[in-house]
Amino acid sequence: MRHVTKAALLVAGLTLAACANSDLYSGTDGPGSQSGATAGSVDDPTSIAHFQQVVGDRVLFAVDQSTLSDEGRLTVLAQANWLLDNPEYTAVVEGHADEQGTREYNLALGARRASAVRQLLVAQGVSANRIRTVSYGKERPIELCSAESCYAQNRRAVTVLAAGATG
Repeated sequence: MRHVTKAALLVAGLTLAACANSDLYSGTDGPGSQSGATAGSVDDPTSIAHFQQVVGDRVLFAVDQSTLSDEGRLTVLAQANWLLDNPEYTAVVEGHADEQGTREYNLALGARRASAVRQLLVAQGVSANRIRTVSYGKERPIELCSAESCYAQNRRAVTVLAAGATG
């Protein structure tokens, strides 16, 4: 999903949430009850599905890079805002690389990518003890082919959420 589409969906969702009549759903409990969304659905702004599909759970990187692009930075800023609004979740940032290069090089590159995302989340106020990082290097590709279109999808950091407080 392109950055502009994500931004438009986020703005539309926030606008609808701001216009919701809280009296309409009074007496309803659970996440998303104010907007009438089904708990856990994409329409529930407190759900993991919403985080993944509306906020965005991944950022892509250029070849041999661990610096966030402008688009990636915007996605991570949106992730930080979501995590600040939903303190009951923790996150693991997974760093990934394409199949080019050695296993060792790609593990280190994946670690730098995950770290770049974590650093920005923490800089935005998300508690460091809520975010872990892991690198999978080239071991978990989502696209399998030896073409740039596949490589580009595999050069990523993915923020995976879990419910529960950290110790």
